[in-house]
Amino acid sequence: MTSFPPVDFSLSIHREPGALIVRLAGDLDYDTSDDLVDAVTEHMAAHAPLYDVRLDFHELTWIDSAGLSALLMIRRRTGAAGVTLHLDNRPTVLDRLLDMTNVLDHLTAPAPREADGDGSAAGAGDGSTEGEAGVMTGDGPTEAGAS
Repeated sequence: MTSFPPVDFSLSIHREPGALIVRLAGDLDYDTSDDLVDAVTEHMAAHAPLYDVRLDFHELTWIDSAGLSALLMIRRRTGAAGVTLHLDNRPTVLDRLLDMTNVLDHLTAPAPREADGDGSAAGAGDGSTEGEAGVMTGDGPTEAGAS
């Protein structure tokens, strides 16, 4: 049996005005997905205001279901903060996973921007959001919106 050496995982994080850019290299999997979520979460908190989080996958070599779960968690956090998530330079392995699970549009949906001068994002905290899959109300998801 052939044994392959473990692929190192690394993150490099850069700031631009209004944007956080995270470059990933190596395997995004069970062993490394928490590192990505923690890094993005910490930098989002430390560098407000942000409008965009850009994940650059140019050097990604592998992603598994734990890596996909990390992307979904990051999307949840960016969306709650009114920040748009971008998935840049996606390799074939990532595109294939996103296609099989049909989550690309969800992950990259534009975040609501501030609707008025009071600092609240449009739709945030009002108990309702409307999306392609259905309607979510303060009472819970409708059958079409349940996920």
